[in-house]
Amino acid sequence: MSRYRELDFSGVNRFPFEERETKVDVGMFGRPDLDDDSFSAFYRGLPDILVAKDLKAVTRTTVDVLNAGQKIIVMMGAHLIKTGLSPLLVELIKRKAVSCLVMNGAGVIHDFEVALFGRTSEDVASNLESGRFGYVEETGILINEAVSEGAAKGWGYGEAVARKLSTLPLQHPQHSVLLACLQQEVPVTVHVALGTETIHQHPETNGAAIGETSYRDFRILCNELTELEGGIVFLYGSAVILPEVFLKALTVVRNLGHPVREFTAVNFDMIRHYRPQENVVSRPTRGGGRGFTVIGHHELMIPLFWQGVFAELRRRG
Repeated sequence: MSRYRELDFSGVNRFPFEERETKVDVGMFGRPDLDDDSFSAFYRGLPDILVAKDLKAVTRTTVDVLNAGQKIIVMMGAHLIKTGLSPLLVELIKRKAVSCLVMNGAGVIHDFEVALFGRTSEDVASNLESGRFGYVEETGILINEAVSEGAAKGWGYGEAVARKLSTLPLQHPQHSVLLACLQQEVPVTVHVALGTETIHQHPETNGAAIGETSYRDFRILCNELTELEGGIVFLYGSAVILPEVFLKALTVVRNLGHPVREFTAVNFDMIRHYRPQENVVSRPTRGGGRGFTVIGHHELMIPLFWQGVFAELRRRG
């Protein structure tokens, strides 16, 4: 017998199951059809629970936005190119599923190298040790030339580099998102922090041209956001630069009296970061929009999502 007193449970208050609210019921369960190997059967069979439920909700919203011809803003970090998603992005641009593409400077570098050489993403550790990191001749010279030319001709950073690519003998032009935007007349804006890109280490770098062209792109993005009401904005893998740019651009738009409140914001990333969650998903949608976060590897989740979107488009006819 223990020396310590125990609480007597015999007087607890209980109630019938029917009086209890529940979060899960069998109507939300997955509906697998293992005899149907189509993607549509797989996607429809996902549970309506947690992120699978959110993914389906964003899919339906995206289809609604596409059918209504409303804005779809895609903001992307360089990681998407390095995980092999350029062909998907190019296809989305061709299918008018991107109204405006928003990139950081690193994304431009990787897109440029993929188009020109079919390869990108150097071994930073080994090249840093020898002092060779970031000193590829063609990348540094050609992109800096493009930006300086763009500043002189009144182009934004994205348009300037895209136009430069269109003049070069490329090995893989079909994989360039910059070229796809130029060809489809989709605005592509690039937002650069000076000193963060390898091309800034080269003597051809023109800080004034970078600032002028990137700031022009900021104004272009602001103009695109004036029509975001009822649309959707995606953030793919930028933890700091693009969430900050988006928040400021949205502030400009609202300050000038544009009623951009009712839109959907979706962050796809591998882990949760503060700025994507606050500056894209939460704060901007408090006035009536909706925000979602989908966590998972980009090379899996983003193709899965867009395959679901076009499956739903076909289902609706």
